[in-house]
Amino acid sequence: MRATEARRLVASQLKMLRLEQLWRLWRRPRAAGVFAGNLSRREVASGVFPPGGASPRALNIFDRNLKRKQKNWAAQQPEPKKYDYLKEEVGSRVADRVYDIARDFPLALDVGCGRGYIAQHLNKETVGKFCQADIAENALKNRIETEIPTLSVLADEEFLPFRENTFDLVVSSLSLHWVNDLPRALEQDTDEIQVNYPGMFELMEDLQGMGESNCSWNRKALLHRDTMLAAAAVYREMYRNEDGSLPATYQIYYMIGWKYHHSQARPAERGSATVSFGELGKINSLVSQGKKSK
Repeated sequence: MRATEARRLVASQLKMLRLEQLWRLWRRPRAAGVFAGNLSRREVASGVFPPGGASPRALNIFDRNLKRKQKNWAAQQPEPKKYDYLKEEVGSRVADRVYDIARDFPLALDVGCGRGYIAQHLNKETVGKFCQADIAENALKNRIETEIPTLSVLADEEFLPFRENTFDLVVSSLSLHWVNDLPRALEQDTDEIQVNYPGMFELMEDLQGMGESNCSWNRKALLHRDTMLAAAAVYREMYRNEDGSLPATYQIYYMIGWKYHHSQARPAERGSATVSFGELGKINSLVSQGKKSK
């Protein structure tokens, strides 16, 4: 057994699981114990950038053409829903945050829409028309039905063919983590979803079924059988739960961007605040004192 190589493989797999996706404007706790449609053996627990070339600081890490092939392959499988549990869950959470915005959106864009995991959870009263853009044509052909009028656009997330100021709302779900110019795409806080698997190989099977296999240019084309078995053993020894299952944590970044609307309050001018942050820190003690006096 190549123990050193196995440990490196485990570390690489764990990095893959930290799926970077979309930044959110605020955080809210979620209920635990969510089950996905695929899961008799996989339990889920809850715990655009403008068109043009990449910025000078961007690194060419991912093979975008390979990612397109992976997503196309996943979308044309006989049972694509078998692997949709994570994307369904995150799509629902993004839609939930859209409903929290007190306005409607005549025209919205879903960047890297896949089969339409966000749109299916929204209604036409909230979004008038949805433009769904993805790099994989098979995903667009097999998209999930929605009551919202939809336009499909075959486009790479790194080179979107839309003019500035076109959309009233921009969302994205489980797509931007394969973008090379990630710093340009997002820079904020996260949500985590933990899925428990029978073993490392079931985890790898599901990542492939999701179209989430590694597409880094420096990926290894072939791993020895002994290395894979050793990695599975190390993974189980280091991370197994009490019930014998193996946890995988997906780190989710949400992004929701929308245009200003006259029905929404504008932010206050800089310097117009009447209370300092130092005084805000005393609120809890003042409230406690008030309760005691009563």
